[in-house]
Amino acid sequence: MELAHYSDWAVRLVNTEEPARAKDSLTSVEAVRALFVSASQMGRRVTDADVTRFRSVRARLRAIFEAADGGDPTLAVDLLNSLLLEFPVSPQISGHDYLDEQGRPRWHMHLAEHPSNATTGYAAIAAMGLAIHLTEYGADRLGLCQAPPCRNAYLDTSTNRSRRYCSDRCATRANVAAYRARKRLEAERSANTGRSADSAHETRAESEV
Repeated sequence: MELAHYSDWAVRLVNTEEPARAKDSLTSVEAVRALFVSASQMGRRVTDADVTRFRSVRARLRAIFEAADGGDPTLAVDLLNSLLLEFPVSPQISGHDYLDEQGRPRWHMHLAEHPSNATTGYAAIAAMGLAIHLTEYGADRLGLCQAPPCRNAYLDTSTNRSRRYCSDRCATRANVAAYRARKRLEAERSANTGRSADSAHETRAESEV
């Protein structure tokens, strides 16, 4: 697994909750295990106690996205550094699953998976992945979806720093809402203009009598 992929672990965890909709899918051991995707060895270690611990880490990760999205990169970095200190990683050089044309390993950095519990392992990888993304792209590349009521987290890798939504679905919904709002405003302005014209006509008519 490439280091660049680890940042997705943070996004996956944050987006298990939708505060504005009062929805939380992180309610069982199975839901926590699903977050590990291909890291089945770590996922098998999940216990009931990890559900609560994961929610705590999730709140801290969301606070990082909120700080970055709110234009406070220093706070975002401070919060992230706190996680990195509490959940350190064990980097190792690995060559498994990556072979060149001659069948030799393609060495790459890997984050070792031997934590004391599932939460510790996941939090360490998520925090390190987020740190890699932040230092490579900038804190302003950590965002929260601008399509209300959705506030899902996302990582902006666009070339022009233009991403504002967590998905194409939310982008479409926001564009449709904006289009309808413009149409309503145009209709109101047209109606007001029509009423003003009628009023002016009536005033002229009265003055001619």
